[in-house]
Amino acid sequence: MTRLNTNQWLALVFAILAAGYIAMAWQIPTFPLPRPVDSDLFPKVLGFALLILSVFLFFEKPTPIAGADEIDQEATQGPMLFTPWARVIVTSLAIAAYAFLLVPLGFVLASTLLSVGLTAYYGYRRHGVNLATSLGVVLALYLTMTQVMDVYLPTGLLPF
Repeated sequence: MTRLNTNQWLALVFAILAAGYIAMAWQIPTFPLPRPVDSDLFPKVLGFALLILSVFLFFEKPTPIAGADEIDQEATQGPMLFTPWARVIVTSLAIAAYAFLLVPLGFVLASTLLSVGLTAYYGYRRHGVNLATSLGVVLALYLTMTQVMDVYLPTGLLPF
């Protein structure tokens, strides 16, 4: 019997989670009126996608990562705000702030602020490109979800 590597253990955990998620997705009641896309379609697709990806992960051959066991001294010796753990904390706080500001500011402003802020924090310095790309993606998502899918998103300060 061979031992399972880390990828295979993770694949088994993800497959179990996917199976549970799919089982719960089958419990979602269908909408009484006929619709081409019902409320249970996206969770089922997401669950099967996770199951397929976990199968791919199980059979993926792991390759050694150069320096995987070494700690990057430059990352830990830099300014405190840019250490790896500080980045996790700052990102978590930014997501929490996004959740609190979503209704007062609206989806477009809050999402653009989160995207521009985090990409600037992580080191991208072309702020014009960053703003244009973030705003374009957020507006495309907003218009798709509100106009095509009839999903309500908070407008906040903008008069959409």
